[in-house]
Parts: sequence; C-alpha cells; structure tokens
Amino acid sequence: MPHILANTFRSAVLSLALLSLACASGAAAQAAEVTIQGERILVDGRPFTIQGVAGQGRLGLLRQLGATTIRTYGDETGYVLDEAQKHGLKVIAGFWMEHPRRGFNYTDLAQTGPQLQKLTEFVERFRDHPALLMWGIGNEVEAELTDDSQVWPAIEEAARIVRRLDPKHPTMAVLAETGTDKIVKLRRHAPSIQVLGINSYGDALLTVGERARAQGWKGPLVITEMGPKGQWEAPRTDWGAPIEPSSGEKAVLLARYLHALKSTTQGQIVFYWGQKQEVTPTWHSLLLQSGEWQRTAEVMASAWGGATPNRNQAPRIENFQFVQGNEWNRDATARAEITVSDPDGDPLGVVWTVMAESAEQRKFGDAEQVPPAFPQAIRDPSPKGVGIAGLQPGHYRLFVTVRDGKGAAATANLPFRVK
Repeated sequence: MPHILANTFRSAVLSLALLSLACASGAAAQAAEVTIQGERILVDGRPFTIQGVAGQGRLGLLRQLGATTIRTYGDETGYVLDEAQKHGLKVIAGFWMEHPRRGFNYTDLAQTGPQLQKLTEFVERFRDHPALLMWGIGNEVEAELTDDSQVWPAIEEAARIVRRLDPKHPTMAVLAETGTDKIVKLRRHAPSIQVLGINSYGDALLTVGERARAQGWKGPLVITEMGPKGQWEAPRTDWGAPIEPSSGEKAVLLARYLHALKSTTQGQIVFYWGQKQEVTPTWHSLLLQSGEWQRTAEVMASAWGGATPNRNQAPRIENFQFVQGNEWNRDATARAEITVSDPDGDPLGVVWTVMAESAEQRKFGDAEQVPPAFPQAIRDPSPKGVGIAGLQPGHYRLFVTVRDGKGAAATANLPFRVK
C-alpha cells in the first residue's frame, strides 16, 4: 500500500515542521524575570503596573481597554496563559488552595500532601511561560474562620515550594479584606509571600491601602478583586432581597474607586470579566452571557489609557421603577416603566425577563444555580415598559437588558414580591 506509506511520510514531515515552528516560537518568547523592589513590581527590570480583571473572556477587547493583566484562580491557567500571550497580557496564575470553612484540614497530611504535589506539578508546568507574571497562592483561604492558625503556615509552606521551584516569579497571597490583624499574621507566619493581594468591594476600597499599610505591609499591594458594591452591603427590600445597582450606577462607583486606588496600590483587578451567577446573573458580571460589555468597560478604558471598540459608548438607563411599588397581589397586573438613552444616538433594543429570586445566595463566591425564568409573566413589553401578571406568590426579579447593536449594553433589575 505505497500511497498510505507516502501519506504517512508526508504527515510525519509536516508534524516535524510544525514542531520545529512551535519550538522556534517558544524560544523567541522567553519567560520574563519579575522582581520586587520595595513597593514596585519590575518585569525584566522595568516598572510594571497591574491593571486588569479576574476572568478569561474576550481578551482582545480587554487589551484594547488598556489592561495589562488577568488573574486566574486554578485549573484554567494553561489555556489562559496561551491566550494572554497572544494578546500581550500578563497572568497572575492562581493556585486553588482548599478552604477550611469547607472541611479541608491543613493539619492532615492525607489532605495537604496531594495538594502540595499538585502545586509542584502546577509550577513546574507553567514557570517558563512568557505570559506568567506571578503566582497567586490561594484565594480567601482564611475566610469565615474563628481560628485561622492553621492557614498561615499552610500558605507559607506553599509559597516556599513555589519560590524554590521558580525564583523568577513572585508569590502573592490573596485575603478577603484586611481584617484587624490578618496581614500581621501573614507577615509573621508566611514570610515567603512577596506580594499582598486583597479582595475588597464598595467604599472599603477608599481606605484599603491605608489599612493594609497600617498592619505593616511594606511590599507591593494589589487589589485582587474589586467591585462597586457587594450584595452583603447593599440595601434590602422589606423581605430581605439585596437591591442591585444598575450597570450605570456600578460604573460611576467603579470610576471613583479606581481613581482613589491609583495612589495607594500597585495594581487593581476588577471582578468579574465574564458572566457569573451570584445573587443574580448580572451583579458581578462585567460581560453579558451574549458577550456585550457595559459602561464599566468605558470606566476601565479611561483609567487604563485605552478605548472601547470604535469609541462606542454603552446605553444609559436613566429611570427604572415599578409604577405601583414592588409588592402586589397575585391577581393583579403590575407595570414597570423605563427611560433609556444612548450617548451615540444608536437605536436601542430592550429585553425584559422575570426570574425567581435566588434561593442559594452562597458566601464567598461559591457556585450557585441560575434561578428559573418565567417568560409567561411578561405582558405587553415595549422599550418604555412592561406588564407582569400570572405569577404564584413568591419573590422574583424583573431584569431589563438594553443593547445598542454595536457590542454594548446596559442592565438593571428590580426585586418584587407577589402576595
């Protein structure tokens, strides 16, 4: 069967050619050396400012907005490193350390041994990647513990392993806010940590830098998650449903926080560049499920020296409310009204959705199921308003999505109760 042999030979030659090309490309893009100098982060000797997001969606758009960095949390790292390199972005490669609040015991070698082995393999696999910026050792491992004494030595052990395996990239620990003495404990028990990451939201961002330095942190400080307002601090309805800011309200707050953090931190990571169900599908999502960006992208571009595609601006939701209040009887038909505009004069499409209130609302970003939708409850939808009827007693939300047809959108929702 000579034709089969010939095809096999040609395939082998092609494979060798592709392998040679891949090796040549890898040689051309070598891993950077990242060092710490006081509060500064240096990449190949040059100062580097972290400005970016947690998440891995639409990296081309992210780079256009002026981002330099993306942050990962765990197993998605390999794919993200490759994509980041294509778009000129650096990656804070996160390694997921399990949480004691979920039953992990850092004094049990049967649990910690496999995790440290996985960490070793993780570092050895990715330490030479040219997109790598630093290693993120865990995420909020200390959260919700009355006794966190086992956490800090565990972070130190992990960081020490990473520094031995890869001295060219710094180690960073990520904490859930500063607490009253978390950073003191980290400094005392985990000296192998070189960069401090803090997840912080809302007005706490205005003082987070001062609070971290007050606990004695001298090295680089990065806000590793930030957002305009978390559901834990939002105002609530009479029945306890947290009230989510609109996409426009989030953008105004984010602009304020990014401006304040520039002088007190060495970088900011906005949460979340993608779509995530947490109380609602929109609360922390910087992108819609269909890919559109929101006004927050304009704020990020302004802070980072970039621009939105074609300098397009997102639609604005100027007013959104129920006509007769947020509670009504099951046999009533309620109505919500909205006023929208577009800075560029683009024609707008308005989509209405009714969903059940989330029954899960878990802590610290743990996975939640998207609540069911009730399309049959929508009555007479229009760009100016919508009616709601036919629902059983319970707690719900009315969502509105406004699109400009050019890749941008605005979102808002109102919680309501049917009695």
